[in-house]
Amino acid sequence: MQVQLETLSNLERRMNIALPMAAIDAQVTERLKRVARNAKIQGFRPGKAPLKIVEMNYGAQVREEVLGEQVQQGFYKAVTEQKLRVAGYPQFAPPVVQDGAENFSFSATFEVYPEVKVGELADKEIEKPTASVADAEVEKTIDILRKQRTRFNRVERAAAEGDRVIIDFKGTIDGVAFEGGSAENFPFVLGQGQMLADFEAGVTGLKEDETKNIEVSFPEDYHGKDVAGKTAVFSITVKNVAEPQLPEVDGEFAKMLGIADGDVDKMRAEIRKNVEREMKRRLQARTKENVMQALLDVTEIELPKALVQLEIGRLVEQAQRDLQSRGMNIKDMPLPPELFQKQAERRVALGLILAELVDINKLEASPEKVKALVEEFAESYEQPEEMVKWYYASPDRLEGPTSMVLEDNVVEFVLSKAKVTEKELSFEELMGNNA
Repeated sequence: MQVQLETLSNLERRMNIALPMAAIDAQVTERLKRVARNAKIQGFRPGKAPLKIVEMNYGAQVREEVLGEQVQQGFYKAVTEQKLRVAGYPQFAPPVVQDGAENFSFSATFEVYPEVKVGELADKEIEKPTASVADAEVEKTIDILRKQRTRFNRVERAAAEGDRVIIDFKGTIDGVAFEGGSAENFPFVLGQGQMLADFEAGVTGLKEDETKNIEVSFPEDYHGKDVAGKTAVFSITVKNVAEPQLPEVDGEFAKMLGIADGDVDKMRAEIRKNVEREMKRRLQARTKENVMQALLDVTEIELPKALVQLEIGRLVEQAQRDLQSRGMNIKDMPLPPELFQKQAERRVALGLILAELVDINKLEASPEKVKALVEEFAESYEQPEEMVKWYYASPDRLEGPTSMVLEDNVVEFVLSKAKVTEKELSFEELMGNNA
């Protein structure tokens, strides 16, 4: 095998490879002999046709298969001998096979992995957020859990904010009904912004069995383009008014949350534990994000275009699966690859940087750390030991926890090298809209 390597740019290479045609011809002949053993050719019993006849029928196909295999094998043998790390997939130029040639020649263009040299971290300042769980946070969480279990009781008074109403409505624009403008037995809670403000204002103050006509102006940027910027008249009939009733914080409420004996103190302790677990997860996520950004800031790296394109493809597929899971028809919603360019570049860059740090500094995920993380995951399930068994039943299931431990090791390493400043966050700042 003859190999000639060309450098086209920092990362792009072209490899010209020549393979002896005699060896390829020998492989073609050998494979034709195997085909001849079972070949069914008209006029001959199975396996009894002369090799020349078999070659006339199957020769072109067999030669094409052998050449394809030789291209793949020759390329990967050559890059191994040259100690090249190929990034992505090579592009093979269509080979030209000349009759009587001594060699079969082809070329492949590809990119190699860049040399990654992580920048200096000693002077890099990284913010590490901190937070704590106080009794007030536990009580806020209990209030959220109570609201999630709200019951509505029918009342005979006028509807007010916070009440759930069930209505029939018919809407028209210039006297003509429009799509989506009518419904029967439609429930919603006043004051939660489920309906347009004009609509909710018109329902507020009505009692059961009362009917009223109201005008509703649709905003110019309303998602329904047919009615955006227009004014509709709705005839509304209230079928039911019900006021919210939150459960008391008692034994029954504790049982609703999975505390079998209804012990309220146990319930509070369990809620505190869950809030602390979620808070820890969010603090770790924010710290990790700050560390990753710091690594990107201090490291200059040229990215192989092939790896970025592969990552864009994965992100597009992921987005399409997400849209499908929401019942959307992805055929009507093409996703331009350029939307994912920056995200893909960031992920590829971080992947290369993290791999280098793990390799140089021996930051591999130990079995003990992986097991500890799996057990931490399992704590939120009713039968933690069963969840741990599930993870260890298949090596594939441990890939996620193992990757997370690797990232945690990198975070710990970077924080040990950089200037770390702690910043105290409030419960609301950390938990956002879920607080």
